[in-house]
Amino acid sequence: MDYRRRIPSLTALMTLEAVIRRKSFTLAAAELGVTQAAVSRQIAGLEAELGRPMFVRKHRAIEPTAACLSLGTSLAQSFANIADTIEVIRSSEKDVVTIGATVAFSSFWLLPRLAHFRRENAGIQIRVVSQDTRIDLNAGDIDIAIRYGMPPFSDGTVIASQNDAIVPVCSPEYMRARRSPELSELDEFIETDAQDRSWLSWVRWVEKTGRSLSVKPSLRFNHYTETIAAARAGQGVALGWRLLIQTFLDDGTLIVIGESELAADDHYNVLLPLRMRPTIAADHAAKWLTAALHR
Repeated sequence: MDYRRRIPSLTALMTLEAVIRRKSFTLAAAELGVTQAAVSRQIAGLEAELGRPMFVRKHRAIEPTAACLSLGTSLAQSFANIADTIEVIRSSEKDVVTIGATVAFSSFWLLPRLAHFRRENAGIQIRVVSQDTRIDLNAGDIDIAIRYGMPPFSDGTVIASQNDAIVPVCSPEYMRARRSPELSELDEFIETDAQDRSWLSWVRWVEKTGRSLSVKPSLRFNHYTETIAAARAGQGVALGWRLLIQTFLDDGTLIVIGESELAADDHYNVLLPLRMRPTIAADHAAKWLTAALHR
């Protein structure tokens, strides 16, 4: 389509949009860095080309006509879309994506999968921010966050969610040394004493599964990564969050004890900040995270 024959001068259209928004030829001229006379010439030329007036001239004021307002609405939206697209192109030159997650999610789920993402997206740089305190997406330094909880969230838009299940796990060596196939008070229990109480305790697990079992943990850690490291080292039984520890179940360094599987209360959510400036790199990373989380 030959837009040059159908669309007036872009300079005139940008001038019109500025006049409508600023409600003044003088203020529009100042914004555009031209004289008031130049603005008047652009508007007059546009009116002549369209064959109808854009403004009703009053004493020290102008009033846009209905046709002017209709065209102005379309121009404002179109210019905004063009500006956003240009910003995406400019930002994509950086090709840096910052992903925020808890230490456990970063260590157990994200890091083993990053190699696959990097092979498929050569040139995109990944920066991982791992912290167990809640990541504030309003701060503006995180492009994508993985947050455990139940949406909605006030600072981000959820683009993907995945549930999880909790099972008792131990190392193959520990399993071979056990006297009973079921959990018992003879087992060595490893507890996670994290401040974030979304990490299920053994007491809560026993209550939720309806077990008649007295659990007295012999090892306690304030980070889940250490809990799993101790279980893999044969130090006892830990509560395994399947989505996080699937890599260890697949390589055989952890084994599920029994068939008791407890559904987790909340979900892992992929979040985009509400005030996020979209980039091509972040868009690719968000789509990859969504697909990987649902595999």
